[in-house]
Amino acid sequence: MITTVTLNAAIDKTYIIPGFKLNSLYRAEQMNTTAGGKGINVARVIRTLGEDVIATGFVAGYNGMAISEMLRQEGIPSDFVTVQGESRLCLNMIDPEHGTQTELLESGPSIPAEAIGEMKGKIATLASQSSHVVFSGSLPQGCLPGLYADLIGIAREAGAIPVLDTSGDALVAGIASRPYLIKPNEHEVVKLTDGSAEEEDAIKAALFRLTERGIPNIVVSLGERGALSAMDKRIYRVRIPRIDALNAVGSGDSMVAGLIVADKRGWPAEERLKLGAACGSANALMPSAGMVRLEDVKTLKRQIQVEALL
Repeated sequence: MITTVTLNAAIDKTYIIPGFKLNSLYRAEQMNTTAGGKGINVARVIRTLGEDVIATGFVAGYNGMAISEMLRQEGIPSDFVTVQGESRLCLNMIDPEHGTQTELLESGPSIPAEAIGEMKGKIATLASQSSHVVFSGSLPQGCLPGLYADLIGIAREAGAIPVLDTSGDALVAGIASRPYLIKPNEHEVVKLTDGSAEEEDAIKAALFRLTERGIPNIVVSLGERGALSAMDKRIYRVRIPRIDALNAVGSGDSMVAGLIVADKRGWPAEERLKLGAACGSANALMPSAGMVRLEDVKTLKRQIQVEALL
């Protein structure tokens, strides 16, 4: 089993609105509603790939109940900690005519200290039954930046492999706990190692510095340019095919799902990177975040090239 952790779960609503612009009225003809938040997106793709998964995190209010029910209907088990307030609503307006996306993200509930304590106990229990625990997304109000580092330590002590996909102060604090895998973007990876540039050579140098700090696997997504990765003590370049992307939201989460499933199955680095990149690209073909079609994943995986650089 794989556990995914979404501390700031959401209901995601995606609207397809051709010609979207400000100060206008639209009657949306196409709208998709899903349980969301980065870890939930990861869980959905893991299940699609055929692995057992359970989703945990914090939920609140009527939106929180809806999140749990939507996951139940999708066949994804969940074990959330319920808090006061209301889980957030996240809106994404996609304009296929101009290739734009406009996102509106609510803050979500504030998490009290007793709920954080309950979450730590839940992570210990779920991690003892899991191969991997994936910590994804932003920290909600009331959580200190070091919370992920604490939870990673708990998961590792319980026998699971910890994975971290977050940003900002939570990422800076989280890498101190040496997660097994991180997926920063090209801007963050250089900042994490006090680098001064964001060109490819700087990214490679940053990858080496992070592995020296005890993080064995780092994947840096470069969007349409693919990815650079440090994995199994080597540096890899990942090249992806051109696609007619509809919605890039959730592609990073889908990539993480593919990487973790391949790792759980014991695949070599090149194959792990291919499945991760294929899942990320397949998500971009879908109208909602964290959704892939297996036929798309299989087709794209055959087109992805992975080259060992160093």
